[in-house]
Amino acid sequence: MQWFVTKIVYQIICGNGNHAPQFDEQLRLINAPNRDEAWKRAYKIGIEGQYSFNNQRQELVQWRFINVPEMNTLEMLGDGMELYSRIEEPSDADTYISWLQVKAASLRGQEYIDIHS
Repeated sequence: MQWFVTKIVYQIICGNGNHAPQFDEQLRLINAPNRDEAWKRAYKIGIEGQYSFNNQRQELVQWRFINVPEMNTLEMLGDGMELYSRIEEPSDADTYISWLQVKAASLRGQEYIDIHS
């Protein structure tokens, strides 16, 4: 058996979909005998992961499975190994960095304090 990191992508659609496009990219760890079986397993997880609910305004919110666009074999699992990398190109670097700092602080249960100011 081998380990694979797969990306499963869902489109999030609220109401009639008249909003900025939104996608949920999930990285999933799959244990399978080969790439073909890993892809089939990831695809099945994607299909089974689709769901919908009504929000507080009674609009239908849907997580619609798109596909499994990426898959990488992990030769071995190790502490600190890189599982995924993506280059971001935000329109405003300072806003992006602030957003990352706020998210990191919330993971630690702390209030964000800008140490660069």
